[in-house]
Amino acid sequence: MEGFACGSTIGHGWGLGSKMPGIDDEEGARVPDGLPPIVDTHVHAFPDKVFESLWRWFEDHAWPIRYRLYAEGVIDFLLARGVSHVVLLHYAHRAGMARDLNRFVAGLASGRSGVTGVATVMPGEEGAYDVLAEGFRAGLRGVKLHTHVQCVAIDDPAMEEVFAACEDHDMPLVVHAGREPASPAYRCDPYALCHVDRVARVLAAHPRLRLCVPHLGADEFEGYRALLRRHDNLWLDTTMAVAGFFGVDPPADLLRERPDRVLYGTDFPNLPYAWDRELHRLVASGLSDQALENLLGGNARALWRL
Repeated sequence: MEGFACGSTIGHGWGLGSKMPGIDDEEGARVPDGLPPIVDTHVHAFPDKVFESLWRWFEDHAWPIRYRLYAEGVIDFLLARGVSHVVLLHYAHRAGMARDLNRFVAGLASGRSGVTGVATVMPGEEGAYDVLAEGFRAGLRGVKLHTHVQCVAIDDPAMEEVFAACEDHDMPLVVHAGREPASPAYRCDPYALCHVDRVARVLAAHPRLRLCVPHLGADEFEGYRALLRRHDNLWLDTTMAVAGFFGVDPPADLLRERPDRVLYGTDFPNLPYAWDRELHRLVASGLSDQALENLLGGNARALWRL
């Protein structure tokens, strides 16, 4: 996809200086019996050609994609396996494409039980506030941005229009603002753009903003633990951080730090392992029944007001 690859020499701690092998682990036919209702709050949905471009990028620079499913198939796959609700995320890698992406995701979610879609925009593009407001009027229920792809730090002045749209419409904002997984194939260095202190400044300046940082803030786990203690407007999601794929696990007690502020997410379908790998690891993590219920669905229903 245009704007994804580059010839830089960026390389950091999680091994994406070269392509990583997938894991040929067994997958379940359904969500295990006895679990509370599950909300996967980090599911990707793009038009077919965008998905194909993403998969080529992953195959060349990151890991093999195990589930090459298009958007309708993504939704059907998870719901058929017992996931109660999916939150569809996407992002624009250049100005001028967000409106079409937002219309596509709004169409997927419209009138469909168990599906919530969010909007995107390229921070700094002309009319960014209006692009998001249009998406909200179409039924989209939040915003997703990706610092590594869009090359805009979370505390960049271009973000202020995004914050204003979210605050004015009381919508959550999901930003991949953590440094990992970094790759030399991005147009910019995630380590130069991403730092927990940048997120701290945004949380302090925008106390009405409901902000979710995916991947448990990888790899600055202790920094995000400290932010969870200080800020009630911060959420983290577990996406790929507890799968044991990168060989770097978060602290065992991070999920217990704020059991009301951590969400379950997967990154499906762009996975190099079984769709339920993280689900089984979370169930086996020793969380209390209430904390597990919150993590697997309750916290997401509160954040997204499902």
